[in-house]
Amino acid sequence: MQKFILLYNSGKRKVPKFPKSSQVDIMLFSEGTYPYVKGGVSSWILQLMKGLPDFTFGVCFVGATPYLDGEPMKISYEFPPNLKHLEVHYLFETEIGGEKPKRRKGDKKAFESVKELYKSFQANRGEIPEMLRDINFYTKDVTFEDFLHSERSWEFLTETYSKNCPDIPFIDYFWTLRNIHKPIWILANIVQGLPKTKIYHSPSTGYAGFLGALASYTNNRPFFLTEHGIYTRERKIDMLSADWIEYRKPALLQVPEDYNYIKKMWINFFDKIGLFCYYRSNHILSLFSGAQKIQIAFGAQEKRTRIIPNGVDVDTLMATMKNREDPPKPIITLIGRVVPIKDIKTFIRAIKIVLEDVPDVEGWIVGAVDEDKEYLRECQQMALSLGLKKEIQHFDGNKSFLSAKEIEDSPDKIKFFGHSDIKTILPKSALQTLTSISEGMPLVILEGFAAGVPCVATDVGSCRDLIEGSIDEEDIAIGHAGAITGIADPNRLAAEYAKLLDFSNGVWHEAQEAALKRVQKYYRQEMFLSDYKKLYDEALDLSWERLDEKLYPREEP
Repeated sequence: MQKFILLYNSGKRKVPKFPKSSQVDIMLFSEGTYPYVKGGVSSWILQLMKGLPDFTFGVCFVGATPYLDGEPMKISYEFPPNLKHLEVHYLFETEIGGEKPKRRKGDKKAFESVKELYKSFQANRGEIPEMLRDINFYTKDVTFEDFLHSERSWEFLTETYSKNCPDIPFIDYFWTLRNIHKPIWILANIVQGLPKTKIYHSPSTGYAGFLGALASYTNNRPFFLTEHGIYTRERKIDMLSADWIEYRKPALLQVPEDYNYIKKMWINFFDKIGLFCYYRSNHILSLFSGAQKIQIAFGAQEKRTRIIPNGVDVDTLMATMKNREDPPKPIITLIGRVVPIKDIKTFIRAIKIVLEDVPDVEGWIVGAVDEDKEYLRECQQMALSLGLKKEIQHFDGNKSFLSAKEIEDSPDKIKFFGHSDIKTILPKSALQTLTSISEGMPLVILEGFAAGVPCVATDVGSCRDLIEGSIDEEDIAIGHAGAITGIADPNRLAAEYAKLLDFSNGVWHEAQEAALKRVQKYYRQEMFLSDYKKLYDEALDLSWERLDEKLYPREEP
């Protein structure tokens, strides 16, 4: 492993010195994940790099700002030896050009193109404008300074505002339009500085996917897209529930289909750059069949889509079963970030309910606690108010001030562990649970299966496929490795917990057997890595066009 080196930046803040290279085989694009945020997509990126040591990798990280809840973000991983290049960019703290604003007219022809770009973002579907694919549009035709400060830009802003949303405060519209477009110019500048790359690969659409697709257009190299969750749909959930975008017309002036125009602008923007990624991808990969269907519904060409499930290190995790008690203590573990999309509060409510049937039950929450400190506070306060905790736990980043033994020995029914080694947590867990309102294909469910831990999860993402089987008839015949419930249903969760924790009825042992059989047959890490190695080997020495012709031969008229 490479250790990252910390340097001092002007004596103020430590900044890491990252590996740098002028050339890599695979460039991965990370939006708010590796190397700062543990779990999920970050784990997948690390798994891919460590599992394919014959390829050299680069990672281009894009985030909003270098801070999380006011604290500088910290590197969460040691770098594998084949990570040869890492660069970090922030989309909402970066200034382009650095020039003092000055009066400028702006090129008339170029701003006609900006209008077309704006119209394309407003349309729900439709062709991707040619200009989006050409890096010269952003770096030469219309610079970011032109977009921000020129007279033609102001005329464009006021015209679109008057036409589309005069009821909304102009200042809200101005900053929304600015913030929607600003990252596009930043990403174009990033593309110019990337090392020479043979294959671009993004684990999402959004900003990371746009960056990968634009780099592919610019350098004529293959581009792969692997969606872990459906980014466009998740951003719609975020936008429609966001309280920072709250302007609405007065109720009496609304028509039935009317909703916040500012939110609609953001949703259409993410929809459009999602299409941009789909149109450029040689391979549009997903983790399970449900996600593949959504990709097609969102505009992906079916012939380009393919499923490659996640895989886990089954043998290493199975070895932890020697540390398991039989029967295990009634500990239900939720491995995930303490953030609203994981719906930790529903889990806490379910633990309160199941206490009536299983008095010695405990709920362990294992994962990052520093992403949303307000939500962590709310969850702990809920546990206190329900009598499930005696006092608030405190953390230094994601590390508890209490030792793991002190947490385990406490009388609390709800316990927050922060980051912990799952190889020590899973053998102590009778059940694993996910109460999320959105998921892709959770690696933690498979890791739990390999450690002999059944799972109770909400019916989101691929959770039902993993627990009940879906790949083929043999997979379905293996049986249920736990149970599925609806979203935000603590009563149903509690009922399933109680059923599985009654070790006398045989349900838990049957679920454990199904979990072990399913993960060994269908979700081994070796299978996942082999699939990606084949894709990389095929594309490594080909241009985008050559690979596309090979994959999708054009039919003769």
